[in-house]
Amino acid sequence: MTTVLEVCVDSPKGLAAAVEGGANRIELCSALEVGGLTPVAGLMKAAAAAPIRVYAMIRPHAGPFVFDAADEAAMMADIDAARAFGLAGVVIGANLQDGTLDLPLLHRLKAHAAGMGSTLHRAFDLVPDPDVALQQAIELGCERILTSGCVPKALDGLETLARLSKAAAGRISIMPGSGVRPSNVLEILRATGAKEVHGSCSSPVASVDPRAVAFGFEAASANRTDAAVVRLMRQAIDAA
Repeated sequence: MTTVLEVCVDSPKGLAAAVEGGANRIELCSALEVGGLTPVAGLMKAAAAAPIRVYAMIRPHAGPFVFDAADEAAMMADIDAARAFGLAGVVIGANLQDGTLDLPLLHRLKAHAAGMGSTLHRAFDLVPDPDVALQQAIELGCERILTSGCVPKALDGLETLARLSKAAAGRISIMPGSGVRPSNVLEILRATGAKEVHGSCSSPVASVDPRAVAFGFEAASANRTDAAVVRLMRQAIDAA
C-alpha cells in the first residue's frame, strides 16, 4: 500500500504545485502562517477541480481551538460550503479550556459533515492525555488524526506517535505532521509505522514588491508550496 502524502496549501498556485509534485491528498486552508484557517470560496471552487481528494480546513479564526456559539455557526456554514463545492472532506478540531477535546461540539460538526471524510486536526496536540483523546477520536468516527505527537515538531514526538499508532490498531489513522521534510520523512515513517504523512512542502519566497511590505500587505518573506519539494517528499517516501 502506497504511503499517502497530504500537502497543506493556501492558494491556487500552492494547489497546482502540490498536484504537480505528486501529492495524494490536499488539506485546503487559508493563512498557513497561523496553522491554517477555513479557505475562501474561490479557492474551494478551484480545488474541486483537482484530480485528487481535497479536505477543507474548518477553523474560523486564529488562536486557541476554543470555539463559542458564533464560531460554531460559522463552522457549520463552512462545512455546507465545502460540501456544496464538492470537496471530499473536512478537517475539524476543538478544545475545551482545559485542553481536552470539546466532544459535544465535535460530534455536532461531525454529524453536520455526514457523508464527507473527516480529519481531526492538531487540536489533538493540546490535549492533556493523548491516549484518552485517541479513544475519543475513534468513537467520534474520524478517519485520521493529524498530530505531531503533542509536541511542536513530529520529529520530537516519535515515541508518542508510535504508541498512538500501535494503540489505534487500524481503527483510525495516525498521520504525523509538523516539520516533516524530505530529509526526515523516512525516519518519521519508520519510527511510527504511519501510512500517511502531512507536510507543507514549502520553500521561502521573498516579496518582489517592497511597497506591499511597507504597507503591511505582505511579509518580506513567506513560505510557499513548492512542487520540487513535494516531488522530493514523494520520492523519499517511495524509496522506503
